[in-house]
Amino acid sequence: MLSARVTAFSPDDPLSGLTVGDAPAPGVLVDPPAGWTTVDVRAASLNHHDLWSLRGVGLRAEQLPMVLGTDAAGVTADGREVVVHAVVGGPDGRGVDPDEPRTLLSERYPGTLAERVAVPAWNVLPKPPELSWVEAACVPTAYLTAYRMLFRSGGAQPGQRVLVQGAGGGLAVAAVQLGAAAGLEMVVTGRDAGRRERALSLGAAAAVEPGARVGRVDVVLDSVGRATWEHSVRSVRPGGRIVVAGLTSGDPATASLTRVFFQEISVVGATMGTRDELGQVLAFLARTGVRPLVDSTYPLARAADALGRMWSGRQFGKIVLEV
Repeated sequence: MLSARVTAFSPDDPLSGLTVGDAPAPGVLVDPPAGWTTVDVRAASLNHHDLWSLRGVGLRAEQLPMVLGTDAAGVTADGREVVVHAVVGGPDGRGVDPDEPRTLLSERYPGTLAERVAVPAWNVLPKPPELSWVEAACVPTAYLTAYRMLFRSGGAQPGQRVLVQGAGGGLAVAAVQLGAAAGLEMVVTGRDAGRRERALSLGAAAAVEPGARVGRVDVVLDSVGRATWEHSVRSVRPGGRIVVAGLTSGDPATASLTRVFFQEISVVGATMGTRDELGQVLAFLARTGVRPLVDSTYPLARAADALGRMWSGRQFGKIVLEV
């Protein structure tokens, strides 16, 4: 089976631990547990989670080799066109031991950067016919997380102002698209002028350099961490919310807790979303006409090139592998 796998860890050169090629199918594919199904993958999108896995975050050496990937759209053995929900187990999960902690595909179970993936039957949802394979494969991590950050964790309402830290990544692009379509005033920060212009073309009301004054906002979406935290705390209104879904630049040096408690700012964490929320965001995209922004597509055999583009930080939108 053709797949992209972690075979060694390298914090500084993650692509050196990547192997792309044919390999025996993982045991879960050969003999799926009761209540599981297999999906022939048509498209699978990349996420920074894949690079973290290659760097040794969230995996142990004894788990290698591990098939990468959390997101996929494909066809089940009985011919259904589906989108895969990447969260296995936890309070919302089915098909595994109820006491099994929540995990993502490619952490405990083989991931989606392969010709076929096995998942609990609970984890597949119908693919809306309005979305292509490539578009549908972009949704389960970036667009689901953005949806949860905006509307559940952030509680954003039409007409409110939302600051998104860091233009260009899949999560930030998804947030701008979904928020603008829902009537939110989206403000984006970004170091690159070209990326800021593209964010405006996607519906952002304003796009500014990192750290620039933006006025008070109701909600901040921050997946950057140390490099943007102070700006996030300064920008949110008293009583507003900061939603955190990642720390790509590391933990903040200071938490700014004086401002947080004095201005009664809520800091909320968000990780992915539930199966029901994935169904909601798929319906949102189908009904509004908003489509995931795709930076580039590659065949699965060129997964190394695709991951290299993500590692370089040159992408704007999602990078997708087609099978």
